[in-house]
Amino acid sequence: MTELGEYLTKRSINKSEVSRKTGISKPRLSELTLKESAHLRAKELYLISLAIGADPCEVLKEIYSKVKLES
Repeated sequence: MTELGEYLTKRSINKSEVSRKTGISKPRLSELTLKESAHLRAKELYLISLAIGADPCEVLKEIYSKVKLES
């Protein structure tokens, strides 16, 4: 499961409802939440954040908290 998938699961977010509100297909949402190789687009992150009533910056910080600059 991806960080986005863990984020949505932790908050008990219904992916079908997110799909309906955002227009992101159910297969694409499944890909984004299950496949580590899937790349989340900025527009998708923004739409998902709006659909779940969350601040996009906070969602971004949480799901990419493990990303660090190389020294």
